[in-house]
Amino acid sequence: MNAEDQKRAVGEAAAALVDESIAVLGLGTGSTAVWFVRALAQRLAANGLQPPKCVATSRATETLGRSVGLVMTDLDEAGAVDLTVDGADEIGPGLSLIKGGGGALLREKLVWEASHRCVVIADAGKRAPVLGRFPLPIEVIPFGHATTLKRIIEGLADSGVAAEPALRRMTDGAPFVTDGGNYIYDAPCGAILDPAGVEAALKSITGVVDHGLFLGLADVALIGTDEGVVTLRP
Repeated sequence: MNAEDQKRAVGEAAAALVDESIAVLGLGTGSTAVWFVRALAQRLAANGLQPPKCVATSRATETLGRSVGLVMTDLDEAGAVDLTVDGADEIGPGLSLIKGGGGALLREKLVWEASHRCVVIADAGKRAPVLGRFPLPIEVIPFGHATTLKRIIEGLADSGVAAEPALRRMTDGAPFVTDGGNYIYDAPCGAILDPAGVEAALKSITGVVDHGLFLGLADVALIGTDEGVVTLRP
């Protein structure tokens, strides 16, 4: 199977996990999550299942969910989420993750941390022996962002990572703006040997809203391979 076939397979496998015990479901963002949302809508319709209330991790996913007939709500109204299914840009040891390639890392993390169980879905190419091959997204407040960048570089260096983060831009050169109105710096770390240290360093910097390291949050990973869907646990 190519990568797209693998994404479709894990999306369908994750949709099969949703039954009527799931009252509130978190919907991820990204190309793999799109397959899941579409497969979920088809499964609910085909089996006559009561649809769960769905919390989207981005405006794009919310729009998709509504378009396929899912019942959407927001995180404040839901309060807690039974299950969240989402993709990842990189999956490392112990189901440590890098997320945020689609720019939704803040809302994704808010939903993940409100969830009782989180399932990550990905094609085989997302697995890595050490995190850092995929640039680490770091979301920052626009005000004083260049000054914040200097502190980010220092914080990464103190954690053993030498990286020069680049401001994410649109095709017209304008800064990419997240759903929360923030900017993103992408840090090409190469290898993150101390993810917990990097996480702590970035969270301590004023101006950093959050980052794409998702540590200790994924309960299960469904990985698409040429042999089928493989289940991984921390």
